[in-house]
Amino acid sequence: MTPDHTYYGGLLLLALLMLLEWLRRPARYQSGDAATNLLMYAGYLLIGLVWLDILFRIYYSVWQYRLFDFGPWWLDPASSRFWLLWGALFVLEDFCFYWFHRGSHKLAFFWAAHVTHHSSKFFNLSTALRQSWFPFITFFFWLPLPLIGFDPLMVISMQLINLAYQAFLHSETDPWPRAFGWIFNTPTHHRVHHASNADIVDRNFGGTLIIWDRLFGTFASTDQPIHYGVRPDPGSRNPLWLQIHGWVELARRLLPKRSTEQ
Repeated sequence: MTPDHTYYGGLLLLALLMLLEWLRRPARYQSGDAATNLLMYAGYLLIGLVWLDILFRIYYSVWQYRLFDFGPWWLDPASSRFWLLWGALFVLEDFCFYWFHRGSHKLAFFWAAHVTHHSSKFFNLSTALRQSWFPFITFFFWLPLPLIGFDPLMVISMQLINLAYQAFLHSETDPWPRAFGWIFNTPTHHRVHHASNADIVDRNFGGTLIIWDRLFGTFASTDQPIHYGVRPDPGSRNPLWLQIHGWVELARRLLPKRSTEQ
């Protein structure tokens, strides 16, 4: 099974678990909110069909100047280097994701796109589908990987695997033992990431791993009730508005400054 098949197989499993979660705990879902999430993910997939080809070309152009040549070993599971390369990429790709994710919360330009994902007041498996339609503004966070020498297909495949894993973090049910959460990201950790509570906002940025948050001081845990959503609240379930309201808010903050300077 290829990484791409793993990703789409993960989507099917997510859909089944979403149905089970809704049947067992319907209070965690609101039909209009879940429908909005599905519509937004449909748009995300359509954009992704075009963007993935462009992304591959960008990575490939950088890979031409790679610092190391890893050869064909990444395609040969019988080679010891196969596991070494994929293991190293697993860690390094998540490291890149951590800085992308942290930057997407701390820098206004990137938050204008990422706020879409945090705009729901609900936290369930369908929340994972509430994705931004502007994935092309942050690709450069991963450019060190093809520059090091990782094949563009390797990098994109690992990004898809990372995203597939993260989809299952959007749940208030956590099946993992406590020890697992010392190294890996879990639903418990990711609940905190989606919190709008003032004392724990903007924490737990890791993708598959939580070690970066522990190392760089952005980890948080809590036993208090968590409030989801963003401030200011977008006040709508319109998918188009949820995609652009962050940019509108950013423009509102910047335009008065320009007029004052003039």
